[in-house]
Amino acid sequence: MALPTPGEEREFRAFMTGLRRRNPHETEFHQAVAEVVESVLPWYLQHDNLRQSQILERVTEPDRIISFRVTWETDSGEIRANRAWRVQFNHALGPYKGGLRFHPSVNQSILKFLGFEQIFKNSLTGLPMGGAKGGANFNPKGKSDREVMRFCQSLMTELHRHIGEDTDVPAGDIGVGGREISYLFGQYMRLENRWSGVLTGKGLSFGGSAVRKEATGWGCVYFCEEMLRQLGDSLEGKRVSVSGSGNVALYAAQKLMEHRSKVVTLSDSRGFLHFPDGLKEEHWEQIRSAKEEKRAPLSSLSDLGNYYPEAKPWAVPCDIAMPCATQNELDVKDAQKLLENKVFAVCEGANMPVTHEAASLFHEKGILHAPGKASNAGGVAVSGLEQSQNAMRLSWSRGEVDQRLRGIMSEIHARCLSDGTTGEGPVNYIKGANLAGFKKVAEAMLAYGAV
Repeated sequence: MALPTPGEEREFRAFMTGLRRRNPHETEFHQAVAEVVESVLPWYLQHDNLRQSQILERVTEPDRIISFRVTWETDSGEIRANRAWRVQFNHALGPYKGGLRFHPSVNQSILKFLGFEQIFKNSLTGLPMGGAKGGANFNPKGKSDREVMRFCQSLMTELHRHIGEDTDVPAGDIGVGGREISYLFGQYMRLENRWSGVLTGKGLSFGGSAVRKEATGWGCVYFCEEMLRQLGDSLEGKRVSVSGSGNVALYAAQKLMEHRSKVVTLSDSRGFLHFPDGLKEEHWEQIRSAKEEKRAPLSSLSDLGNYYPEAKPWAVPCDIAMPCATQNELDVKDAQKLLENKVFAVCEGANMPVTHEAASLFHEKGILHAPGKASNAGGVAVSGLEQSQNAMRLSWSRGEVDQRLRGIMSEIHARCLSDGTTGEGPVNYIKGANLAGFKKVAEAMLAYGAV
């Protein structure tokens, strides 16, 4: 996805050289910034007021990064210490908003990439939310409930100083589900002596929103549906290869089955399951129970399909690929295999799951490709709706929240169309999402002056 003129190419290289120098060794962050800058630079260079105010330089620099130690005790009485972060990236459009991730791979680069993406994802929703991300290099797998509780309580003892319903509203992400959010929220209330909507993804009995667990997966399917509708097509009968088996993947698969699509794969970090005849609803419930309640690997469910250990699902023939696991899970070799098998659309359920090289290949071959900041925005959209419900001290029905989610995903698609339609070839959803999200943030930052 090269820039159209030599001058723009020089500006891009100079900008990225400076960014890498200021942020050494943060490869995930570099990748996320490069994708956005490549999309917005031609438009940005036409606006002297933005250049003079250095909006691009400012939007790629976090407002602040908070880093701290989390000390906790195991069930056997041993003391452990982890590192945690909160990257408060940009609040031009509203309070900081973004998830918390617990995983051994978490580091500052990954959280900066996620926080940067969150700025434009939140902008696309049309809701008043800024961008942030946080987490810790703590692995909840294999830990008891009480160990997870002690870790969450220790983390919140520091984090509570930096968040608030009008300041920064964290949510869940990989490794942080309903259990972890509940422990974090309980500790926040103990420390602050008040109830507030400071976290989203809460249980329905204490301020959570209907459809929050399902929202990212359902929203991804709604966006994919809009993409196909634009072509006069539908999801019915399409073979869809889904990666992952967490909330996003499971509920994307559920909604795809409702649309009469044929879900042919699910995966986890150890391998993938292939369903030659499509995933069955009763088998989906078994997988959901195993992953959400028992935290079991897919290898324990090999009787439901063909299990392939230490492999990725992208070699399975499909019409649509829906990567819903983690960043950079689909590389250029996977993209080549998908193209050989006649894939025609890629809809991201995870954050930046497609490498830059793979995305460039999809663009070159005219494949419809929805970036995560657009297609996986359903989760943060319903988090924003949860904030609204908390502020008004009311709860909307499941049907009402789902209807609002559908409307938001349709509006995001329309924004991507507006800025991604060139009149030649398929819609460039990556350019459309980046440009639509960036314009709104840039306008707000320019209005505030030098802050």
